[in-house]
Amino acid sequence: MKNKSLIFSTLALILMIAALGVYFFSHKEARYIHNEGQTQGTTYSIIYQQPQETDLQEKIEKRLYEFDLSLSTYVSQSIISRINANDSTVRTDDDFDEMFRTAQSVSEKTNGAFDITVGPLVKAWGFGFGNKDHAKVPDVKEFLPFVGYHKVKLDNHRVIKTDSRILLDANAIAQGQSSDIIGRLLESNGCKNYMVEIGGEVVCKGLNPQGKKWRIAIDKPVDDSTSVTTEAQSVILISNGAVTTSGNYRKFYYLNGKKYAHEIDPHTGYPVVHNLLSATVIAPTCIQADAYATAFMVVGVDRALEICKSIPGMDCYLIYTDKKGDNQVIYTDGFKKYLTQ
Repeated sequence: MKNKSLIFSTLALILMIAALGVYFFSHKEARYIHNEGQTQGTTYSIIYQQPQETDLQEKIEKRLYEFDLSLSTYVSQSIISRINANDSTVRTDDDFDEMFRTAQSVSEKTNGAFDITVGPLVKAWGFGFGNKDHAKVPDVKEFLPFVGYHKVKLDNHRVIKTDSRILLDANAIAQGQSSDIIGRLLESNGCKNYMVEIGGEVVCKGLNPQGKKWRIAIDKPVDDSTSVTTEAQSVILISNGAVTTSGNYRKFYYLNGKKYAHEIDPHTGYPVVHNLLSATVIAPTCIQADAYATAFMVVGVDRALEICKSIPGMDCYLIYTDKKGDNQVIYTDGFKKYLTQ
């Protein structure tokens, strides 16, 4: 009896150790995976914690390729390119529809400061797709009749234009949208902690590999068309949100001694000229943050703050020059909680 009791005790101990091993193994923290690559004429950097430690880069690349087939003006057979070419057979998909509806909403709330029909002007000034001529100032009056968000509408997966010469340009909203889309892909694969950055547009959730909020730098607005020089103006800590920055210090050129930046005012047809150097926006989604950051660069400091304060869940951080030419910073009250000491 004594030997039998000892056997049962030993078996019980073995089973208990095995159970504890299974428990601790199943509760072991999964490692973070880092994927990098190129997309939409820029780069992406994605860090995520996948429960089964499965590398998702193949799925990420596939989803980004699908997105390009919808909204890239650099892909001749994409939906947006075919719409610009007035292909009557093209029908929009869910990615395009999300972009279009968000763009129209932001256009309405900013009185057209954000406008995806700015394509003819972007092309004329030598930015984005098409014309790269920086040798002369275009005659904007030639293109303004084909610009205006109220001149296009979406009806049953078809874009209807009031004029065939209207060109859509989603580059000021698409990268933010693609960050959201990859974030959703990660979540559908069980990721609760991640950071997606595509072309500087960031969406994140949960915590970083150190178990803390994600640290995102806001660049100091130093003119550098090569995007090589970067210096942090501030650093923010964020979890469960999106952050984007738009500015006139990356994409620009000089003509006859005058600087022309890529932020174009849809109302005047000219690149924006005022004292706002960059606008950083934090919002629940990256598509929203991306579009409003662009709009804020058009409307300037005072109007940007006014618009931002009117939209729940959104905050902004603006860098501008004062009358002495010195850089200054102003931000909404809600932005304070993101700033590091």
